[in-house]
Amino acid sequence: MQPIPDSLSERLRRAGPLILDGATGTELERRGVSTRLPLWSADALVRAPELVERIHRDYADAGAEALTANTFRTQRRTLAREGLGDRAAALTALAVRLAREAAASSSSNPWVLGSDPPLEDCYRPDLVPDEAALANEHAEHCENLAAAGVDAILCETHNSLREALASARAASATGLPVLVSFVCWEGATLLSGERLADAVAAVQTVRPAALLVNCLPPSNVMACLEVLTGAGIAFGAYANLGAPDDAIGFRRHESVSPRGFAAAAVEWVAAGARLVGGCCGTTPGHIEAIRKRFYP
Repeated sequence: MQPIPDSLSERLRRAGPLILDGATGTELERRGVSTRLPLWSADALVRAPELVERIHRDYADAGAEALTANTFRTQRRTLAREGLGDRAAALTALAVRLAREAAASSSSNPWVLGSDPPLEDCYRPDLVPDEAALANEHAEHCENLAAAGVDAILCETHNSLREALASARAASATGLPVLVSFVCWEGATLLSGERLADAVAAVQTVRPAALLVNCLPPSNVMACLEVLTGAGIAFGAYANLGAPDDAIGFRRHESVSPRGFAAAAVEWVAAGARLVGGCCGTTPGHIEAIRKRFYP
């Protein structure tokens, strides 16, 4: 693979897709660390930070050009449920530092993205908070991400237009590049029932660097890419290998080998995707298989 340019926007214009990393939460589970709710993957920042860094290193070694820091559940709202609300900034900074150290150990020196997900459940659009909470809490988390030194903010797994827009606005206010990703399980429709096309139009007002879909079955990616391709900016996908579960946050129900997942990524890129990677259930092996297909 060629050395990564300093500018993310420059990289998105260069030939060949940008390779994202894969899952963190389910990879922690696979390696024997519990990801109990409500903290889910953030629990490992307290109990097994060295493993979080090891996972990032493995993705970098597999060929990921961007590592998403383990900030998916380091918002004050979630941490407060375990009495850790006052550690939101510190745990966010720790998560970013672990990803940064892993990136620095790699010859390709991947970008570090900060995750800004829904404040509540990714699969429960009925739980989306009111406008004031969305604005204030996403602003706090994005400010923590910026202070921690991420290269860009990934507003990911958004299931409603309202929260995706609030997240994107908060991320944009930091001055960092913004990537916005939606979750759609059936066709090009958010879990809220809103059209992906309408959500895309809404977030384009903040001029994101890229639009994506994530944590959806590989079989549903192409329907969404047909919508994203009309946005006129870089777009991509990082699919999962299973459905959510109330107890552990994830339940595998699709068996897709690294080779099969890479074959799907080839189809996404043929449809115009500029960023490809994996979500829940994917491993460094899946990312390595994608990298080898495009950069043998």
